[in-house]
Amino acid sequence: MNVTVGTFNLNNLFSRYNFQAKVEGIPDGTSGGVTLTFDQGDFSVRTFQGRLVSEKSQADRNKVAERILTAMDVDVLAVQEVEHIEILKQFNRDHLNGLYDHAVLVEGNDPRLIDVGILSKYPIGPITSHQTAVHPNDTSHRVFGRDLLQVDILDHNRNKLFTLYNTHMKSHYVPYDQDPVQGAARANERRQRQAEVIKSILERTESATGKYVLVGDMNDPPDSPYLAPMLTIHGHDLVNALEQADETRPPKQELAGQGPGPQTKVWTHRFNPPGPPLPEYALYDQIWVSPTLAGRFANAMIDRREHHGGDGSDHDPAWVEIDV
Repeated sequence: MNVTVGTFNLNNLFSRYNFQAKVEGIPDGTSGGVTLTFDQGDFSVRTFQGRLVSEKSQADRNKVAERILTAMDVDVLAVQEVEHIEILKQFNRDHLNGLYDHAVLVEGNDPRLIDVGILSKYPIGPITSHQTAVHPNDTSHRVFGRDLLQVDILDHNRNKLFTLYNTHMKSHYVPYDQDPVQGAARANERRQRQAEVIKSILERTESATGKYVLVGDMNDPPDSPYLAPMLTIHGHDLVNALEQADETRPPKQELAGQGPGPQTKVWTHRFNPPGPPLPEYALYDQIWVSPTLAGRFANAMIDRREHHGGDGSDHDPAWVEIDV
């Protein structure tokens, strides 16, 4: 039985900013405009680092939806950077025409409220959030900035097909008020600790012959030493299902002086740092399958963006067909 599995960082799929207030006493037929004044405490808006959190633009939502509907149309889609379950359901209903019968999202740890979720055409079984996991070297803090979301994917007779793990690991972002070198080192260490905890979780929850898929925005390329701990489970290596992926279209050429562009088809993220460094291309969005599923996947694809900055998202989605 073949099931297509994909991953896509939707890049800040926020709903409208949270505004709550009670308005009374506006007469019918009022014309000429109305000014509403609220006292402190009578309203609330959601901000992050002093900036108002606003919804993802309609144009970007439409573009993301177009990519999911026309390029991907996968059976199971793991997503990252979604504000909450209601906006995920609304996006599926209003932009994906109800393509997916099942939606899962558990509120995670991120202060920006970006969570990981799953959309599926197949039934979903038990759901486990590992957001409270800690690393043995720091048991006072949760290791995942977002979550490691675990779900069983079932067939239509509700027999288990495989287990899907979706995560969004620590980014390379360093706040402007921190030392860039030390900040980068802390981010790398956090990502490695997350990988070490993922390894311990997989070795606890999965047998050596288990059928499972680990996906998500790993914020590092597959050969990163910081990801290495999670890629060997029970003494056997997970398999990079995107290692030979093809792309839906060639990449957009770089401008003069910006280098030759990507040297491989296998990338999902483009980073253009300020200053002299050239744009960097990397496979941040990954799909790893358990050894039992090695040799049982095909048609790995990446939907290539048409603009350097991205099409509705700064990540390109990837997917693969797996014989489960």
